[in-house]
Amino acid sequence: MIRLSLIGIGTGNPEHLTLQAIRTIGAADLLLIPEKGAGKKDLADLRRMMLDTLVPAPHPMIAPLTLPVRDPAIRNYHARVEAWHDAIAALWERTIRNALPSGNGHVALMIWGDPSLYDSSLRIAARLAAHLPLQVEVVPGITSIQALCAAHAIPMNTLGGPVTITTGRQLRDHGWPPGAQTLVVMLDGNCAFQMLDPAGLHIAWTAFAGMPQEISLAGPLGSTGPQIISARAAARADHGWIMDIYRLTRSGSALA
Repeated sequence: MIRLSLIGIGTGNPEHLTLQAIRTIGAADLLLIPEKGAGKKDLADLRRMMLDTLVPAPHPMIAPLTLPVRDPAIRNYHARVEAWHDAIAALWERTIRNALPSGNGHVALMIWGDPSLYDSSLRIAARLAAHLPLQVEVVPGITSIQALCAAHAIPMNTLGGPVTITTGRQLRDHGWPPGAQTLVVMLDGNCAFQMLDPAGLHIAWTAFAGMPQEISLAGPLGSTGPQIISARAAARADHGWIMDIYRLTRSGSALA
C-alpha cells in the first residue's frame, strides 16, 4: 500500500507550514517536487528551503518531476485539462514505482496553497488509485484567499453576505455572476476585470501573496485596474511567472 500525503504549504512564506505539515513531510519516504517549467524553479527552490530549514533530518528521498504541458492541439478546454491530468498521473505512477519498487511506502507532495482550492492534485491522485494500491490523505494549508485577505487586512465577505469564488476564464466569458455580492477571482492571466463596468466596484489585488516579492494594490476598479495591469506585467517580466488573486466588491457593501 502506498500512502500519498497531499500537504498544503501556504503561498510562499515558510511560516505558513503547520506543525502537521512539517511532521508529515518528515515522515515521508519519498517527496515529489516539480522542478521544470515556468515558475517551477522558484517554487521548487522554496520547497527545498522549507525542507532544509523546517523539517528535522533525516529528510525523505527527493524525486524531481518535469511536468508535462497541456497539449495546445486539443481545442476543448476541459478535454485538454483532462488529458494533461492523465499525463501527470502517469508520471507520478512511473516515479513512485521506480523509487519504491516494493509497492509500499509513504509519498508526499508539497501543494502550493491547499489541495482543496483550484488545485488538481486530488483529481490526479484519483487517477493514480486505479493503478496503485493507494491511501490518500490531505494536510490542509493556508490558501491564497486567506493570504489575499491578510495582505489587505480585509474580511472576505460582506456583512452576512455570500462569496463567489471563480476564475478569470469564467469572469471573461460570463461577466459578473447574477446575485453575487463579492467575487474572489483566481487563475486570471488576462485581467478579466477589464470586461466589467467599473462603476461602483472596488478591487483588492495581490501577487506573490506571502512571498518576499508580494505586491498589493487596492482601490476603485476604474482607477486601480490600469495600475494592476501595469504592475502585473512588470512583475511577470521580472520573475518570468506570476501568481495573483483579487477580490471585487460593490461600493456601499458592509464588511464584517
